[in-house]
Amino acid sequence: MTSKIIKTKKYKTSKEDLLHLYHQMLLIRRFEEKAGQLYGMGLIAGFCHLYIGQEAVVVGIRDAIIDGDQMITGYRDHGHMLACGMTARGVMAELTGRSGGYSRGKGGSMHMFSVEKQFFGGHGIVGAQVPLGAGLALANKYKDNGHVSVAFFGDGAANQGQVYEAFNMAKLWSLPALFVIENNQYAMGTSIQRASAQTELYKRGISFGIEGIQVDGMDVLAVREAAKKCAKHARDGKGPMIMEMMTYRYRGHSMSDPAKYRTRDEVNEVRDEQDPIDKVKNRLIAEGWADLDTLKAIDKEIKAVVNDSAEFAKTSPEPDPSELYTDVLLEVEA
Repeated sequence: MTSKIIKTKKYKTSKEDLLHLYHQMLLIRRFEEKAGQLYGMGLIAGFCHLYIGQEAVVVGIRDAIIDGDQMITGYRDHGHMLACGMTARGVMAELTGRSGGYSRGKGGSMHMFSVEKQFFGGHGIVGAQVPLGAGLALANKYKDNGHVSVAFFGDGAANQGQVYEAFNMAKLWSLPALFVIENNQYAMGTSIQRASAQTELYKRGISFGIEGIQVDGMDVLAVREAAKKCAKHARDGKGPMIMEMMTYRYRGHSMSDPAKYRTRDEVNEVRDEQDPIDKVKNRLIAEGWADLDTLKAIDKEIKAVVNDSAEFAKTSPEPDPSELYTDVLLEVEA
């Protein structure tokens, strides 16, 4: 078994390709910024975990997999929904607890699903999505449909026992699964150095014989290149892979977290030197594929979509009280 680190380099791409990736990441960034505003206004209740800074991870992976492959994640999930093609209107309406949301206003930030887009949640229990992701992979193998499942989880969840149970079964049964660790350096307010004896998380599968790679999660092209290789590995029947994405979140763990466990200089340094959207923006300009006016026009278009989603959420009705009794039991014929 080999484990390796894929380092940042200048990956091949095209104008249309890079503009698409830029659009997707900027959509997530602007959506999350608007969600933060609505939370501050009291229009979003409960927990709300923003994805700002980590956009390259899910956008790169989603661009590497194929239609029919499944994605499942934890509670920092809005970006994953948008990357899957779920509408900004439906996601924002769910965040605000309205009937126009993907779970008809009953799931909120952490519990949205779309079978159509092969997105299986949004899960509030830390690490619970990992064995569920292995279960999706088991279904793929049983059906022999050629698909892989991608389970996203954080560096904190990587220490959960159920994660290792899932690793064991995935390798034992050679399941077509990708385990993506979004290592944003902090499990809630605890740095990885204080929480994990082994901080190179891509090595966590060694005892099970699972190959792992570490990727620059702030470079969308690096993520996509690595994900293509890992997905092929799993799709070819060679079993699961672990992908450790070295990334960073700019906001606190959730909207209630003041993030006093790190300095402002630390956050600003990452923003100034590693921002995933700025990297793509700079490449577009350097290649002569876009100028500032073009990029401003894209930003304006995306802001219009996000503002529309907020207005839709505000005007969408709240669920009828009778909804308390729906989606509790599914009756099927024997």
